[in-house]
Amino acid sequence: MAKKKTKTIKIKLVHSIIGRPEKHRRIIEALGLKKLQSVREHNDTPEIRGMIAKVPHLVEIIEE
Repeated sequence: MAKKKTKTIKIKLVHSIIGRPEKHRRIIEALGLKKLQSVREHNDTPEIRGMIAKVPHLVEIIEE
């Protein structure tokens, strides 16, 4: 059987987490974003989408 290709999204940190609540900092850390302008690629899952929905003002989504 052929493997099903999963859709991926790239997430980019565009605003600093300085002065943000601890919850936002933990979400950014869990997404694997460390520095400003850093980009991580994740599978497009409801869990990842939910994390992004909590911090849309800090990240930019690049869909592929």
